[in-house]
Amino acid sequence: MLKRPGRGGGSSDSLSDKLYKYRSLILLVSVPLLLLTTILYVMPAQIPASNFSSRKLPSKNSFAVIFDAGSSGSRVHVFSFDHNLNLLPIGKDLELFLQTKPGLSAYATNPRAAAESLSDLLRDAEAAVPEDLRSFTPVRVGATAGLRALEGDASDRILQAVRDLLKQRSSLNSRPDSVTVIDGTQEGSFQWVTINYLLGNLGRKYSDTVGVVDLGGGSVQMAYAISDTDAAKAPKVSDGEDIYVREMSLKGTKYNLYVHSYLHYGLLAARAEILKVSEDSGNPCILAGYDGSYKYGGATYKASSLSSGSSLEGCRRVASKALKVNEATCTHMKCTFGGVWNGGGGDGQRNLFVASFFFDRAAEAGFVDPKEPVAKVNPGKFEEAAKRACQTNLEDAKSTYPEVEEGNLPYLCMDLVYQFTLLVDGFGLDPWQEITLVKKVKYNNALVEAAWPLGSAIEAVSSLN
Repeated sequence: MLKRPGRGGGSSDSLSDKLYKYRSLILLVSVPLLLLTTILYVMPAQIPASNFSSRKLPSKNSFAVIFDAGSSGSRVHVFSFDHNLNLLPIGKDLELFLQTKPGLSAYATNPRAAAESLSDLLRDAEAAVPEDLRSFTPVRVGATAGLRALEGDASDRILQAVRDLLKQRSSLNSRPDSVTVIDGTQEGSFQWVTINYLLGNLGRKYSDTVGVVDLGGGSVQMAYAISDTDAAKAPKVSDGEDIYVREMSLKGTKYNLYVHSYLHYGLLAARAEILKVSEDSGNPCILAGYDGSYKYGGATYKASSLSSGSSLEGCRRVASKALKVNEATCTHMKCTFGGVWNGGGGDGQRNLFVASFFFDRAAEAGFVDPKEPVAKVNPGKFEEAAKRACQTNLEDAKSTYPEVEEGNLPYLCMDLVYQFTLLVDGFGLDPWQEITLVKKVKYNNALVEAAWPLGSAIEAVSSLN
């Protein structure tokens, strides 16, 4: 190897000679130092330190977008919360609430059309969220009993089409598992959380909470808090069955929440069950003058009146048979219909809030004011209203019940009789026990829909922190 001569001709190596001689070693040390220096220099500007742990909201407020894809229609709720999970106004209201009909299950053979039915709701919901918060805002689509009732892979194909819609057209924070068919116990649990949250009961002892019965289109849920003693008595369930008691920790308080969902016994599904009893003959629950058919869950049922018209007594017998009130064996100390354990009762069930179709039919039948968000009634009011409805023929019902949609008129006697039978024979309530029909709950001088999506939103936002 040639040696580079030293400067001045001396035998000792100059600085430049030494640098040349040890150039490999210097490169080996200096390159990593240079890279490290560069990274440390650019990191504060390009990689916020908070990103190493988790993405943080750009403000203390947060939003959630929840779709309730039910049997009778699809609804979207947009909520905003402060850092203490108190609801904040969106415009002049405490939520944005929009809806459309029909529900996803009406598009059983056309998944793309099912997803498209949500597009307008999605556009308006996203517009309600500030642009800088959209990527942080969870969006959930919870399909309920209507999709659970579809056959084959129809439900899965619809859900995938909805996932594709969110991915392609929305900047909201969606994950594949955010679009799902929620089971009935989730629906009941979220509804219980919603109502007790709005009433300010969460964090109090279980006996200060209220129980909930939520009558949807495809299923009905009962949920209420029970004591540790009753929770310990919960029957064991087989694999694949929903447990009776869920432990929930809310605002520092542990609750044993009894919850059970009865698939096929929501208002629209129950019509099919009641029509099955009469098979191809006339049904005593159908208003006189109607001869047609009823479609639900992909099946069609004969729906025709008897020549004598509808009757309260005849319809009650059919409704009880549909509920299997006296057919199932009760293997527990206390049961509702179908041999299902009722949770044992107790203080958590003393004050019962009854929601969804219960309120709607009561308002349409004229025994509660539709402009008021809540009404104190007793189950006997449904029987009184049913008696009047069952004595009406279809033609007269059009003028007597102007608030009832034309497609629901033939089934008005049936719906009211079923609701009374469900409460008294199914759930074992005293006909004169006071219950609260609820559409909305007053919260901070505003009215909020008494529906399960708020409970889902509270859970979704809590998981961000």
